[in-house]
Amino acid sequence: MEKSSKIYVAGHNGMVGSAIIRKLEKEGFTNIIKRSSKELDLRDQVAVANFFEEQKPDYVFLAAAKVGGIVANNTYRAEFLFDNLQIQNNIIHQSYLNKVKKLMFLGSSCIYPKMAPQPLKEEYLLTGLLEETNEPYAIAKITGIKMCDAYRAQYGCNYISAMPTNLYGYNDNYHPQNSHVLPALIRKFHEAKQNNEPHVTIWGSGSPMREFLFADDLADACFYLMQNYDEPNLINIGTGEDLTIKDLALMIKDIIGFKGDLVFDSSKPDGTPRKLMDVSKLHSKGWKHKVNLKEGIQLAYQDFLNKHS
Repeated sequence: MEKSSKIYVAGHNGMVGSAIIRKLEKEGFTNIIKRSSKELDLRDQVAVANFFEEQKPDYVFLAAAKVGGIVANNTYRAEFLFDNLQIQNNIIHQSYLNKVKKLMFLGSSCIYPKMAPQPLKEEYLLTGLLEETNEPYAIAKITGIKMCDAYRAQYGCNYISAMPTNLYGYNDNYHPQNSHVLPALIRKFHEAKQNNEPHVTIWGSGSPMREFLFADDLADACFYLMQNYDEPNLINIGTGEDLTIKDLALMIKDIIGFKGDLVFDSSKPDGTPRKLMDVSKLHSKGWKHKVNLKEGIQLAYQDFLNKHS
């Protein structure tokens, strides 16, 4: 990518998109195109076609998606499937029609089978059944990967797919019902501390293991791969390190300074028992994460305080 290249970041207001913009600006890229969902509905085929024809971007980061935690995924199953398919179809196809030089499609670690061996290697895709609660979202993302590969095979498009692990960081979603586990816990512990509550209730048993990547590390990896990676299939982006939800909760409790107890509500679903990414492919390409989990949570909590207090 040249410093003057026209770069479209789809989903620039989200946690991932905004991190990619920060990275591009830090690296001296000045010709960045942004459109909010109010300005451009990415589900609208005609609107997206007109936008691409008018703007003719050189490079595209496809970070726009309808996302959420276990509750949102399970509640809005039709929306998660329809909206994500529409967004991907429109952007990938218009990128091809308008001769975009390179596109990066971002998915999620939930594309892997529920009971896939750990850590998750790229070749485990489509080797088993998906986790039931987020199946519609996962199917949409798998379709995006296969679409990038199909456009590469049929039309010679340089489209790459990257699958990040669980993300957190600046500009995260702290909605009480629709947020992911780490930001949900930050909010819970913060409010419990403010209200002097005796305990915080955590969904599930606390035993599932999860891996977390700071969103600015993801942006750094995306930028690196856009410059140095041109292969079909997908590449995992993560830390290669995980911990139990219980240990995560204890770490957040400590950072926020909540003095009460933890209570685990085992009547609530645990989701996938473990979701650790195998990142040996990414490491072999020359990239490794920089921000450790404790440092990242401290940065995220500061951001939460700046926006929510």
